[in-house]
Amino acid sequence: MNVLRRLFQYFEDYHAYGPSRLRTMGYVGAITYVAFYFLRFTRPNPVLFDDMPARALAVLLFVLMGMRDYWPERLKPYYIRYSYAALLYCLPCFTVLIALQRGGGVASISNAFIILCFLVLLTDWRNTLVMLSAGTGLAALIYVATNGNPRVPMDLVAQLPAFALVVIGGNLFKSNTDKIDAERKLRATQALAGSIAHEMRHPLAQLKHSLEGMQEVLPAPGANRNAAKLDAQQVQALYHHLARGEQAVQRGLQVISMTLDEVSARPIDSSAFRYLSAAEVVQQAVEEYSYDSDEERDKVSVEISEDFTFKGDETAYLFVLFNLVKNALYYVKPYPHTRVTITVGDHQVKVRDNGPGIAPDALAGLFEPFRSVGKSGGTGLGLAYCQRVMRAFDGGIACESVPGSFTEFTMRFPAISEEEREQHRLAAVAQARTVLAGKRILIVEDDPVQRHATRQKLGPLALTSELDEAADGQLALAQLARKPYDIVLLDLHMPGLDGYAVAEKIRRDPGMNQNVRIVAYTSEPAHLARSKALRGGMDGFVSKPCAQLPLLAALQHSLQVPVGGRDAQGRLAGRRILLADDSAFNRKAIAAYLRNAAAIVIEVEHGRAVLEQLHAQDGIHAVIVDLHMPGMDGLETARAIRSSGERWAGVPVVALTARSDEPAVAAATAAGMNGFLVKPVDAPLLYDTLSRLVAGGYGARTVAEPALAAPPQPSGDELLNLQRLESYRRLGMVEELLNDYLPEMARLVGELQAAARASDRDASMDALHSLLGMSGEAGAQVLYQQVRRIYVPLLEEGRWPESADWLAQLQGTATRTEEALKAYCSADSRTA
Repeated sequence: MNVLRRLFQYFEDYHAYGPSRLRTMGYVGAITYVAFYFLRFTRPNPVLFDDMPARALAVLLFVLMGMRDYWPERLKPYYIRYSYAALLYCLPCFTVLIALQRGGGVASISNAFIILCFLVLLTDWRNTLVMLSAGTGLAALIYVATNGNPRVPMDLVAQLPAFALVVIGGNLFKSNTDKIDAERKLRATQALAGSIAHEMRHPLAQLKHSLEGMQEVLPAPGANRNAAKLDAQQVQALYHHLARGEQAVQRGLQVISMTLDEVSARPIDSSAFRYLSAAEVVQQAVEEYSYDSDEERDKVSVEISEDFTFKGDETAYLFVLFNLVKNALYYVKPYPHTRVTITVGDHQVKVRDNGPGIAPDALAGLFEPFRSVGKSGGTGLGLAYCQRVMRAFDGGIACESVPGSFTEFTMRFPAISEEEREQHRLAAVAQARTVLAGKRILIVEDDPVQRHATRQKLGPLALTSELDEAADGQLALAQLARKPYDIVLLDLHMPGLDGYAVAEKIRRDPGMNQNVRIVAYTSEPAHLARSKALRGGMDGFVSKPCAQLPLLAALQHSLQVPVGGRDAQGRLAGRRILLADDSAFNRKAIAAYLRNAAAIVIEVEHGRAVLEQLHAQDGIHAVIVDLHMPGMDGLETARAIRSSGERWAGVPVVALTARSDEPAVAAATAAGMNGFLVKPVDAPLLYDTLSRLVAGGYGARTVAEPALAAPPQPSGDELLNLQRLESYRRLGMVEELLNDYLPEMARLVGELQAAARASDRDASMDALHSLLGMSGEAGAQVLYQQVRRIYVPLLEEGRWPESADWLAQLQGTATRTEEALKAYCSADSRTA
């Protein structure tokens, strides 16, 4: 029995991968056997022996083998065994039986050769010999039992050497081909593994650097507990290292995701596409890219000649930009003069570097998978992925390069019509009115100009929602104590009680409305502020400056999407979650997340223990099961649960795996699983997935602001974000730019100059923070970028600008911006 089991295992392994040859053979065999039956009647002297019953059985077996996809799920596990028996009868047994019944002949000999070829193709050499022997023997027994005068056709016997040559030669050739394929796959796998390792080295090195930075800030293990306290700067440094570490992890996960998507050619899901501002996504990419050093960051600049809107996936396009920036910066060390310029305009985004360039003969295949030019390591999948993303956006990407001069990648986007943009804007505003109808919203902002601008942006909600304001943290707490609010839009950087302290008091004070949704609203670097905001108990984050529709979308998101929020965690409180994973470390991490959400976690190591726990105790609300465990794996466990017939057969089952490719998802779905989590598990996604399954909640899609076509403007437009100014024009706020924003920006520049000359870091930080938000809100994009380049290093590292005339440069930019804004306002008043 062991020999037979091992023999069948060889057959099963032979058909474990690739397209189903058995299914194809089923259709080919059925059609051929029917056609050959009728072809014999076209001969002058057809054979009198009628093999209809035996042939009909063979055709039926072939048809069932071909229709594998239509089999009931409970029978599909037996398909390979069925195919083995079907091939045994339909190929050697049927062919030899009919040849004996006919007494040999040319037709029988040719049929035997055909069947031998099919058998060699469909089985390994061991099962080829076994099937030939068993099929021939079975046919001989049937022939002897049903024929009164059996005889051996000698013409068939004479062909035995030729038959043996087909079997032996065919298997030898097939064996050599298999070895060549195996060697090719091995080399490709080794190259891919080495490339992925190379790509992962950078994010892992950055993560290591972040951990080392944390270690330097933390007190020594033996320090006295009372003395081991961190000051504000140390806490800020920890959050800085944490944010950089999270960026590194995210970058590594993106590399893995891109590689798996490209290798499996998984299509990009267009159902999640939304309207995006090209300028905003480019700025986000430049800010969030994981640079090796500050010098490297300074080599990347952005020029926005004209913003435009495109429809696509933000995450996918960010990775495209990350990949192009990474490729350009690759040559910084050997070519220190390298500069990277990203230009936005005319429905194009161009990434240009003055590095070594690319040879003309390499340009033609630049976007082919596993193609890398002039670099050691790398998967060679990055540019192929970029091309797939741009094609999914109905655009394209091309490269132009001159060796020794430059390389420029140009991404072209289809134009979005004014009508489509306006329809999207109206639909987004209508959706916001519906979702936020009847909600009380508190705007907490110390800057009266920005507070007024925020209220104007939320103007569409005024008829259906209640909008209140608070000028500082103390007033906000007082208002929250008097009146229940649904959403607090909270500025994080305020004098006195800042946004973090306000959020902490709200969450801890039982006299407050602790369940109010808090949306952080700040001009701090997104990667740093987002981590602190979510850690501080906030439900959402939106960067300053922010246009109208993204702000409305952020408020909706805080109410509707429970990702990472207390809403999702709250729905898990008291729920009994059964967690199965053979790795104790993985279980520990996931169990900690779940217990943090007040869930009751039952941990087991394998699938059999899952069934035992389901039998032993009632009230298990969901099962999380690793797909790859020894013994009964996750798929077998899910199938056993669904087919058990027990009261718990319908319990939600979530797959846990390191793979996210399409076959893995399909297998999990076919096994009856309800969700899919990819390792390493993200806590918000874990909460959201489980809360939806156990409580039936569903999230809403977020909507982004479309770009609006700006009318022709006077000179100086390169200093301004015309898209934002046009949105102000639509809101009737252009006059306020002249009366409120310009004097305030001038005042802040003056405060910054005084503080910087006195080397007062805190006062400079306050002035820079306010100026950053003010310039961004006013559409002063060049001034905003210049302030940000000063503010971020000063905030994160306490590092002042190296240039001695940075104040004069900032003053000059502010003066030119003021003139450009006045010209814009003047032009608007003339055309009104």
